[in-house]
Amino acid sequence: MSWIRAVGVVVGLAGAASAAAAERPRTGAVPSPMTVRALRLGPGADLGKALSRFARENRLRAGIVLTCVGSLSRVVLRLADQPEGTTFDGKHEIVSMVGTLSPDGDHIHLAVSDATGRTVGGHLMEGSLVYTTAEIAVGEIEGLAFARVNDPRTTYDELAIRKR
Repeated sequence: MSWIRAVGVVVGLAGAASAAAAERPRTGAVPSPMTVRALRLGPGADLGKALSRFARENRLRAGIVLTCVGSLSRVVLRLADQPEGTTFDGKHEIVSMVGTLSPDGDHIHLAVSDATGRTVGGHLMEGSLVYTTAEIAVGEIEGLAFARVNDPRTTYDELAIRKR
């Protein structure tokens, strides 16, 4: 697998102060500097596995996927309100990828389009394979640490945001 890494710093993120923001618990809406890293995945790489490995190798504590462009030869997504993944074989363009990366779990959503322009999106699952390339920018919010904690209301491991 081919990896290209570049590191830079983006001047701080600032959270908007609003009544709605005051109602949200632990938003982390505090100005925080962010380091940006870039990577490129080559043909055959498993998109989700490679992104998780990159986050672990770089010890990301509060990672966010900023952008991704590229193509996949196989896409596996868990569609809305479905218990299992759905596989889409054939060439697809990555039109969007967003998510959070933490030491104890990632939450990534992906949208892809086929040769007709039909677009589908959902939760990225293992088995999504790069066709030609995946060019990804990942940010790390330096003043925060992300974790996945069970939320009794949803019954899922949800994002917990903590100050470092």
